[in-house]
Amino acid sequence: MALRTMARIGREIAAAREICRIAMVHRLGRLLVGETSVAIVVTAPHRRPAFEAALEAIDRLKQAVPIWKKEYFEDGEVWSEGEAARDAR
Repeated sequence: MALRTMARIGREIAAAREICRIAMVHRLGRLLVGETSVAIVVTAPHRRPAFEAALEAIDRLKQAVPIWKKEYFEDGEVWSEGEAARDAR
């Protein structure tokens, strides 16, 4: 479901902006605090449309993509809902 949503967001942004290509990747598996979990790459003839498309992509990814994560603490662990899951309530 997350991959389909990210692909749809990418298609919509590419259709609406003057960019050549857009790609979004969300890492899976265990990550340490501070590690990169999302990469967004946009190519365009000019930098402003590329930067604006990348900003829109990360904002929409955080709002719409159903991402769940398990957080680990010294006294236990908990599943954490992403923004999309919280907003759906």
